[in-house]
Amino acid sequence: MEAEAQSYPARLEIEYQEPLNRFLPLVKWLLAVPHYILLTILYFAAWFVVIAAFFMVIVTGRYPPSLFHFLEGVMRWHARVFAYVYLMVDPYPPFRFEPDPSYPVALEVDFPEAGVERWRPLVAWLLAIPYLFVAGILNYIAEILVFFSFFAILFTRKFPRGMFDIVLVSQRWLTRGYAYAAFMTTRYPPFVWD
Repeated sequence: MEAEAQSYPARLEIEYQEPLNRFLPLVKWLLAVPHYILLTILYFAAWFVVIAAFFMVIVTGRYPPSLFHFLEGVMRWHARVFAYVYLMVDPYPPFRFEPDPSYPVALEVDFPEAGVERWRPLVAWLLAIPYLFVAGILNYIAEILVFFSFFAILFTRKFPRGMFDIVLVSQRWLTRGYAYAAFMTTRYPPFVWD
């Protein structure tokens, strides 16, 4: 089952770091405000991109590469910002869509070269609901763990590894669920703990 998760076409990796800056967690939420503003605009644009891709896939059976890469870029930006705000990494997230090998957060979604079934946009969002429901529960648990890790970082300069791994799993589940709901992937996300 773990191999199935590792081979899934939407992957998120967050490099475990220690020691972390002791006092940065006090202001990360404030430093991320410019990203929140831009992400709000990007989410709005992504909604229209998904609608355009919906019709393009139904008509052509192919995901337009420019739309796909825009959505992948928004997901990548989102992952970087939330890894930062969830206290998992200290470097400030870059304002960019493209991969950045120097940044400790990497998100990749494989482009569906073989195309996408024309019926998929009609039901992918519906089929993703159970998975995203569980991912949402995991994300709430992750938020609680981030709250407790805040104090651990203040005193030890470390995000407890077990808590870090749970938060990482929650973010991977959300990444896979969003990619499937936007019919960027054709394989249903695996219900595995990785």
